[in-house]
Formats: sequence, structure tokens, C-alpha cells
Amino acid sequence: MSEKIDQIVEDLKTLTLLEASELVSKIEETFGVDASASVGGGMVMAAPAEAEAVEEKTEFNLMLDEVPADKKIAVLKVVRGLTGLGLKEAKELVESAPKQIQEGLAKDAAEDAKKQIEDAGGKASLT
Repeated sequence: MSEKIDQIVEDLKTLTLLEASELVSKIEETFGVDASASVGGGMVMAAPAEAEAVEEKTEFNLMLDEVPADKKIAVLKVVRGLTGLGLKEAKELVESAPKQIQEGLAKDAAEDAKKQIEDAGGKASLT
């Protein structure tokens, strides 16, 4: 698929059921089609798609986005504590930001790790 289509699909995954229903109505209105006649079971599939989107959000990847030069040592210490890496490996990881630090974290653990990095002066995000 093209990058544009992939982006649209990713955006659709974030819709609530109410927003998805409004989108269907808008598409029907704009293009003069009837989604209920041709889709039928498609609306049944919308609920599992919504459930999948929620399930995907139970695991997060922690990204180290940026490390200011004057905060490098503090962030390095946090990264070592979070990952258990040795000094050399952690230093390489910090210097190669933006870089994924951890993957598959529970929401609370991911938010806590992100906060630790930000408290040390780095910039982090969850994906």
C-alpha cells in the first residue's frame, strides 16, 4: 500500500465508534452511497477493529527522542537503569537518539520510564 493509504488506516484505528459512525454517514452523504446495503457485516467488524485498536494500546514502545548535551550523563544513568545495559551500550544508545529504548511495556511502566527520562532532561515519547 502507499504511504498515504497506510496513514489513513492508522488514523482510522484511532476513531471511537461514534466517530466511525459519523464518518460512515459523511461518506454516504458525500459520495451518494449506502454503506449498510453493501457492507452488511462490516459494521459488525467495526467493533472488533475498535477492540484491536484498544488492545494495541496496552503495550507501548519507549522512544528516546532527544538528549541535550548538558543532560547526557543524567539521561545515560536513567537509560542504564531502565535497560540494564552496560555503560558503553547505553552511551551508544543515548548518542544515537532518536532511538527505541524498550518495547512492549505496560502503560504504567512506559509512562513511568518516560517521566524518568524527562526528569533527567531528555525528551521521550511512547509509540
